[in-house]
Amino acid sequence: MRERLIEVIHFLHWRGWAPGTGGNFSALISESPLRLLMSPSGYNKGGLVPSDLLVVDAAGRKIEGEGKPSAETLLHLVLTKKTGAKSVLHTHSVWNTLLSDIYAVQGVLELSHYEMLKGLGGIQTHEHTERVPIVENSQDIPALTNKIEDLLKRQPNLHGILLRNHGLYTWGSLAGRRTTACGDFRVLV
Repeated sequence: MRERLIEVIHFLHWRGWAPGTGGNFSALISESPLRLLMSPSGYNKGGLVPSDLLVVDAAGRKIEGEGKPSAETLLHLVLTKKTGAKSVLHTHSVWNTLLSDIYAVQGVLELSHYEMLKGLGGIQTHEHTERVPIVENSQDIPALTNKIEDLLKRQPNLHGILLRNHGLYTWGSLAGRRTTACGDFRVLV
C-alpha cells in the first residue's frame, strides 16, 4: 500500500497538481479500527519515499511515522467514512484553484460531455454532467469538516469537492490491478 500511494503522489506531483509541499494524500489501511496511511505535512511530494508516510487513527492522531499529519487530516477521515473511499487525494493545481474562484458565485463547477467522465464511478456515458461543489475554504478545520459532512449527506454520489482558492478533494480506490500510471483511481484529478 505504501508503494502504491507513493506512486500516485509522485504522478500527481510531476503533473504539477501537487507542487512542492502542496496537497495531501491518504489510503485506508484498516476499517476497524479505522487507520489511514497519509502523506506528512511539509514534505516535498516529489521526494517522498514509502517510509515517510504516516499512519493516523480515527481521530486524526499520528500512531506511526516521523512527520506530522496535515492540518486537513479530519477532511480525509470524513471523506473516507462517508463515501467508503479507499483513498483520498487533495491536489493544489493552479487550474483547480483558479476554477474554484471563477465558478464560486455559481457554487459549482459543471463538466459536461467529456468522454473521460465515463471513468468516474457509476458514470456510463459522456453525455453526463458532473457537478463539483465549491465550498468556501476555512482554517477552522472542524467547522469545514462538518460542512463537508453535511454536503455529503445531501449529495452522497459526489466524486469531488473544490475548496475555493485552495484545491480539489477527490476519492476512489487503490484496489484492483494497476490500469494506469497512477493506479486504479476512478476520480477527478
